[in-house]
Amino acid sequence: MSYQTHADLGGQLGHGAVTPEAEGELFHAPWEPQALALTVLMGGTGAWNIDISRAARETLPDYAQRSYYSIWFAGLEKLLAERGLVSAAEIAAGHALQASPPLPRVVKAADLAGALSRGSPTARPTTLAARFNVGDAVRTMSSRPPHHTRLPAYAMGKLGAVERAHGAHVFADRHAQGLGEGAQWLYTVAFDGVELWGPNAAPGLRVSVDAWDAYLEPA
Repeated sequence: MSYQTHADLGGQLGHGAVTPEAEGELFHAPWEPQALALTVLMGGTGAWNIDISRAARETLPDYAQRSYYSIWFAGLEKLLAERGLVSAAEIAAGHALQASPPLPRVVKAADLAGALSRGSPTARPTTLAARFNVGDAVRTMSSRPPHHTRLPAYAMGKLGAVERAHGAHVFADRHAQGLGEGAQWLYTVAFDGVELWGPNAAPGLRVSVDAWDAYLEPA
């Protein structure tokens, strides 16, 4: 299984110009809102969590060749197939060919608006003391772990300073592996532009990254 995060494009060159779209232009084809709705509704069934869903999309080998909602749809197909909820024959046929396994829960239309408005808070209570304080110098882990990670590659092995402590939050890397929430302290770490991009960085540039405790070591 590939864990490469193809969505991790920060600081890379060669991806072409950014073409701004009209404000409020949300969809470009009739199937796109359907792909969004299906992904959100299946997430609500509890068959997987939001971090598993994100990892499924971002590790698609053809991520860079797909449009935004094509990525969402392909990620959904991947998750359904992995869990035996749909077969390759059913995907090709475009409809069910057999009864699917039961789901943990079913999202009803009447419950959807309330579920979306509540969102999925990630803050969790903890008795663990923060390992770092605001102002502490820290260095991020220097190598990519053997699993999907939220730490951007451009910030790996870099020196920064803690500028905020957010309390304990679900650890997305662990959650994406289906290993439980593993909540730990989350910090905002600020980096000088020169540390990230070298001497050609814009003068005075600072970049802030939210980083879990597991990403950090004292500098």
